[in-house]
Amino acid sequence: MANKFYNILVPVDFTKKNQWAIAKAIELANHIRCNIHLVHIVSKPLFRFLPFETTSSMPYDTSFDLKKGREKLVALRDQYREHLCEGCEIEISIIQGRPQKELSNYINQYSMDLVVMGLSKFNFVQRLLSSLSISSLARKTNIPVLAVRSSGLVSHFKKIVLPLNEQIPIRRIKLAAMLARQFKSTVYLVSLRKDISGENNVLDKTLEVIQSLSTIPVQCFMLEGKNLAQSTLEFSKRINADLIMINPIKEFRLPGLWNKITKKLLSYESKIPVLTVEQGAGDNK
Repeated sequence: MANKFYNILVPVDFTKKNQWAIAKAIELANHIRCNIHLVHIVSKPLFRFLPFETTSSMPYDTSFDLKKGREKLVALRDQYREHLCEGCEIEISIIQGRPQKELSNYINQYSMDLVVMGLSKFNFVQRLLSSLSISSLARKTNIPVLAVRSSGLVSHFKKIVLPLNEQIPIRRIKLAAMLARQFKSTVYLVSLRKDISGENNVLDKTLEVIQSLSTIPVQCFMLEGKNLAQSTLEFSKRINADLIMINPIKEFRLPGLWNKITKKLLSYESKIPVLTVEQGAGDNK
């Protein structure tokens, strides 16, 4: 994993949730000195409101959507460009195709380091789809995905919570250390008390790894409860955390049958920004 971010991708669909995603991307870009890429995907709609007899004879024409999309992207770039520090740029792209596939291609082609996605306040369908796409993007691209809601627009990452299951998360450790150095943060290592044993104390082992990499401040906590995601969320609220770093695996899903069916990560429920990082090949079992 790189020692800093050079390119931040913000998927844009011109809804209100883009505002806080772009604002967070600008904050990070100004702090770390990197570029922002605003990308809009034009895809064929699932439903077309045309008379039944004309649907087969009138193919979907994307030219209008592409033209309007580019105009809106230019307006967004012009609106936010003045908020960037000197040396940071906003790039815009409009692409036709399937959103997940095209975003993955763009991330690989242009070497994105981070994706920032806004989560809707009230729209259940949008929030559900966003939650699923966060997990999918993190897995497919191996790039960290930061989920931000309107309440998560803090101007710093002073308190970073790193929840642990039975694995030592090398990728998340390195990323947490990098962010902690940049923002002069404290990293909080947390794990469920029931998962800690003398022979396999993941808190102690992870602390040793962090201390071998950096001199950043670290605190360790054992949490009560049966669900790591829920306990982490409650702990993060108590300490007024600024960032939670998770993995898109089942240990970081919220409890409940519906959450299990929809694979709902805690990023879906958290008002605190959540960074999803795919497990690396070097993470210990």
